[in-house]
Amino acid sequence: MTETDKILDGRIALVTGASRGIGAAVAKKLASLGAHVVAVGRTTGALEELDDEIKALGGTATLTPLDLTDFDGIDNLGAALFERYKKLDIVVAAAGMLGTIGPMHQLDPSVWDQTMAVNTTVNFRLIRSMDPLLRQSDAGRSVYVTSTAGQVARAYWSVYAVSKAALEMMVKTYADEIKETPMRVNLFNPGGTRTGMRKQAFPGEDPLTLRTPEFVADQIAPLCLPDCQINGESVAIEGSDAEIAS
Repeated sequence: MTETDKILDGRIALVTGASRGIGAAVAKKLASLGAHVVAVGRTTGALEELDDEIKALGGTATLTPLDLTDFDGIDNLGAALFERYKKLDIVVAAAGMLGTIGPMHQLDPSVWDQTMAVNTTVNFRLIRSMDPLLRQSDAGRSVYVTSTAGQVARAYWSVYAVSKAALEMMVKTYADEIKETPMRVNLFNPGGTRTGMRKQAFPGEDPLTLRTPEFVADQIAPLCLPDCQINGESVAIEGSDAEIAS
């Protein structure tokens, strides 16, 4: 699969967390394959930079500055996409936050609420709002970025781990519900990646020892293609030993 294939020509792809890291890399990758990308992020300036990079690749994007914890905003986005495109072919949910690493009993409840909202509830609201649009596609594909932290209990990972564990069960439940449709939904665990969240979790780590967001985007792209038939899986990069997803 190469960018010259334009294998996603005519398809509409929604990418959250698109202003940075894995989300930005995925947005550029899907645009290079021909998809029109609806890029969702909180930072307008970063989205504008992304747009310039997508245009340089010969792709197109619609910039959507949005705090995803504005749940009404997610619903409004779904309505706007239906009005404009009548369908949605791809969702890649890369937005996330680390919260606080530390003892569970010392965690500030406001940090718990915000992290659960961003990592879990936002994705439920995306499923709820985008499902009708994905059903209008001949091959609706969704990918939710997860983490090993949600699969293996480790001290001090607290709300991040809980939020990712909840995300995993939510997506796998949804996958079972849509298995008889043309839709497919999967989780993707990128492993240790050179992102701001990874730096926050491991401030002393050499970033050059980590894979790049662009490498991760290359691995996510096949899950977005119409010929992808796996469903309800948590896909990891071979050899991954990471705790942090984005």
